[in-house]
Amino acid sequence: MKISLTNKTINDFSDALHYMKMTELRASCFKLSLPATGKKAEIITRIISFVTTGNITANKTMPASSLAKNYQPQPLRKESLMLYGSYKNDAITRALFKHIIGLHFHFTAFGIDWLNERWFAGKPPTYQEFADYWVKETARRKTTPSKPKQEWAYLSFLQRATQQKADMPKQELMVAWKKLRAQKAAFAQGIIDKFLEIS
Repeated sequence: MKISLTNKTINDFSDALHYMKMTELRASCFKLSLPATGKKAEIITRIISFVTTGNITANKTMPASSLAKNYQPQPLRKESLMLYGSYKNDAITRALFKHIIGLHFHFTAFGIDWLNERWFAGKPPTYQEFADYWVKETARRKTTPSKPKQEWAYLSFLQRATQQKADMPKQELMVAWKKLRAQKAAFAQGIIDKFLEIS
């Protein structure tokens, strides 16, 4: 069973789901009899897919080629593969990247996203390849700033609010955020309730 929604409504539904808390999303999964495991983006994708197509999407599985099977800790080298299960955001790894890239290196969300893409594609990069990507992407973002990720709804809200009214008091910002978040959550819940009514 599914409900017919326009592309705009689906986009609005997706946007609204990103404003919901994890507890609310898991509660929605329970209502829909869907698995509530995975990261926020996975849960949102699962809800949207089920409501719009009737299909249940499973969590992504990590390819064997990206896994660190029977991993034994070894000195990090730039030619070593960054394998899922062995890579860590720690001081030792940061020291290696600072040696390859420079002291300005720091862990970034875009770097982790790229790493996850490579892992799920079954193509884990070497530390040198990650460093090359980080340098190139950091330079690109200096001239072409990227929008906050959709799941960072609060950051996007703050960015828009401060652009519209730079001197808005923090308390007023929080009131506006809570109001917007409640409206978005209510809209998303309305779509889910409509789906439940006809299923």
